[in-house]
Amino acid sequence: MTPPPADPTANGRPTLAPRPLWRPIVDPAQSAAFGRPAGVPSSFHPLGSRPPGPALPTGPAVPEMLADAFGRPAGGGPTLGRAPEDPPTVESARPPSDPWRDPEASVRLGEPALTRPRPEIVEQPPVERFTLRQALFDRRIRPGGLVLLLVAALVIGGVGAAIGVWAGGRLPALSTDPTFQIAGSSAAVDRAPGSVAQVAAKVTPAVVSIEVREGDTGDTGSGVVIDGKGYILTNNHVISLAATDKAAQLTVVYSTGQRVPGTIVGRDPESDLAVIKANVSGATVATLGDSSKVLVGDSVIAIGSPLGLSGTVTTGIVSALDRPVRLSGGGTDTNAVIDAVQTDASINPGNSGGALVDSTGAVIGINSAIRTLGGDSSGSIGLGFAIPINYAKSVAQELIRTGKVVHSTIGVNAKSATDGATDGAQVQNVVDGGPAAKAGIEEGDVITKVGARAVGSADDLVVAVQAHEPGQSVPVVLTRGGKTLTVQVVLAAE
Repeated sequence: MTPPPADPTANGRPTLAPRPLWRPIVDPAQSAAFGRPAGVPSSFHPLGSRPPGPALPTGPAVPEMLADAFGRPAGGGPTLGRAPEDPPTVESARPPSDPWRDPEASVRLGEPALTRPRPEIVEQPPVERFTLRQALFDRRIRPGGLVLLLVAALVIGGVGAAIGVWAGGRLPALSTDPTFQIAGSSAAVDRAPGSVAQVAAKVTPAVVSIEVREGDTGDTGSGVVIDGKGYILTNNHVISLAATDKAAQLTVVYSTGQRVPGTIVGRDPESDLAVIKANVSGATVATLGDSSKVLVGDSVIAIGSPLGLSGTVTTGIVSALDRPVRLSGGGTDTNAVIDAVQTDASINPGNSGGALVDSTGAVIGINSAIRTLGGDSSGSIGLGFAIPINYAKSVAQELIRTGKVVHSTIGVNAKSATDGATDGAQVQNVVDGGPAAKAGIEEGDVITKVGARAVGSADDLVVAVQAHEPGQSVPVVLTRGGKTLTVQVVLAAE
């Protein structure tokens, strides 16, 4: 319904009339099919039975082919568009026969979903055993069958025997032999006097391992028992940590495995020698030889604890004598130049302080240093150096008697020098009032000889001077301005 037009003069101003509603045009066929039936005043059917009248139009006729394919079969029941039936009254309502669809049904045990007949078990009669007696006497097998079986057994046995004989000739014999007996051992080895085994057995008990430990760290070296009271000769760099650090522990380990605390008697950083003592009775004492009689080529044996391996024995020869070797650094206060016995016997860290003995078992040197290639190559390369025992013995005696050693000095500082023809030690400075100054030696002089020993380097000068006693007068040959001079120098105590 269209509302009446508004007052065109409302509020004194003209207004537009409302736009008329747009209604689409309805197809009469659709209106007849979907519209409200005639005589129905509302959208809902009144209660009660359907009023009589023609059926609702259903639109255009359905083709016969579709009706035949999808239509209800002839003689079928009422269609889906039937009028609703009156609901049954409460008195006439019956409970459903299916308890699964009745929420008020009680629990009960019904029939199984599927009923299968139980199979009938038929007991089988026991199987009759067939024995040899039945086969032979009851004639259960024909005689021809028995003969055939016997022939087959004989043939199989013969073939097996032939294979065994053939294989027995080709397979190796059994590894066990009941008649085997180990051959008798030969007589004991007869070692000649002076053999390495006999020398090692003699000297090894007189060589000890020395351990210096501070907390969880430490190092090992070697030592030689030189007196029955427990005095042990070793290197200063082996025990310097125990001398400078009160917290360090010094332990002496004998070849028997006995461990005894050691005490430092005296040490000399300028000769790299030291003496310690262990309170042990009955210890084996080493025999000290004469290093002045050693010759290049003599057989020698090195005994010590290289790399912590106690009682290690290596052999070699004396490869050089009077070899000046400087010992310094390495975490110790050692600052020495030794006049060493050079050997190719294998010497490694831990051999220091051990014995270098000759073929008679006499100690001719104290192993002190090795030469390496540097870098990661820190092991033996066949060049080891030992302090001659004659010099080591004199130092040890002074340390045991006085606790210190007095060395000779010439009173100069020098460096190695050469003019291409002559090598020597060139004086860098002269100590005022020292032996060299008193003898007239000047800076720039090149010393080529001290006493009977030629000097070819600064280290040669040190060992040549230390070979003489303080207060001794020795001739010194030097070169100055192309001229050779000889001066007499009285050595002083350092």
